[in-house]
Amino acid sequence: MSRKKGGFFNHPAALAAALDQGALVLRGESEAAVRFSAAAIVAAVRARASGRPGPRVITGQYRASWRSEVHGGGPVWVAEVGTSAPQARRLEYGFVGTDSLGRRYAQPPFPHAGPALEATGPTVVRLLGAAVGRAL
Repeated sequence: MSRKKGGFFNHPAALAAALDQGALVLRGESEAAVRFSAAAIVAAVRARASGRPGPRVITGQYRASWRSEVHGGGPVWVAEVGTSAPQARRLEYGFVGTDSLGRRYAQPPFPHAGPALEATGPTVVRLLGAAVGRAL
């Protein structure tokens, strides 16, 4: 006999049905947790890209360029968080030298993506753990 919430499974079919139901719940819960986590990371990056110690806002286009996409199916969900803005690496890590257009830079780094990810990490872990807990 296998233990279940509030009792035991007396038949293998009952255990299989419970596992199938748990898998469905986990799929939905994990997708929601990944989507919410990705949105939280984007919000944290945008907040840190709103002035010092991160980059200053000039037009707001860079800050607004941060996006998330969630891909997956079955038991695996993946969130991609990023921007296609060409200045992203230069703002995050700084740049000293001449670029491909011949412009000279001595720009210090203004970290905002890394600190945002570090700050939201515990929330992401908590959300994913809660999703698994609800499925079990």
